[in-house]
Amino acid sequence: MESPNRLLLLGVCVSALMLSGCALFRRDKAVEQQQTEEQAAAEEAAEDADSTPPRVIEPNVARRKIKTPRIDNENWELGAGAGFLSIEDFGTNQSYAAQISYHVTEDFFFRGDFGQSTAGRTSFETLAGDIELLTGNQRRFTYYSLSLGYNFLPGEVYLGRKLAMNSGFYTLVGIGSAKFAGDNRLTLNLGAGFRVLPTDWLAIHIAVQDRVFDTDLLGEKKVTNNIEMLLSATVFF
Repeated sequence: MESPNRLLLLGVCVSALMLSGCALFRRDKAVEQQQTEEQAAAEEAAEDADSTPPRVIEPNVARRKIKTPRIDNENWELGAGAGFLSIEDFGTNQSYAAQISYHVTEDFFFRGDFGQSTAGRTSFETLAGDIELLTGNQRRFTYYSLSLGYNFLPGEVYLGRKLAMNSGFYTLVGIGSAKFAGDNRLTLNLGAGFRVLPTDWLAIHIAVQDRVFDTDLLGEKKVTNNIEMLLSATVFF
């Protein structure tokens, strides 16, 4: 009776050992697989960190050479010009003028003008024949004025595709005096102009000014408008 029991006990022990061995083998296999997966993930993360993402767009921009405009930084401007002065009731005649300006800032400047012209004949003198209202010296129109100028709308003027010159508009308002018909008259002058700088020291101006004053020369007191258009050249110094 003892032999069958021993055989049964031996069989149970062998079965238990076989089951524990299979469980241990399976656990070792799972741990090894997990370690393999973790190592692969770590290698993949390191590879992603070391790799540089490819550049999608390759910039290929041609740099354009820019020429900075040079303007003389001197504050004084001196010049002269010629044009036409329309003296009310005495026709339009040629005029000459000299100018000097002082630029206080980039926007504001003071300008002094001195010019002269010679008045023509009135329609009454032309129709009457030999009647002369003014003598030769009295027909000389001489003026001077001091104005405050304001620069605005700075820009460039293009002559062709490669030549550009700095330019700008300005306004003028001031007071002065005009000597005409033997009398000195207080004047108010209003005007505007446009200038172009071919170089950093030279400027070309075209300007229009109206010199307003009271007169009773023809027997009736009235306000006269004497409009002048002038083309001038000035230099900075």
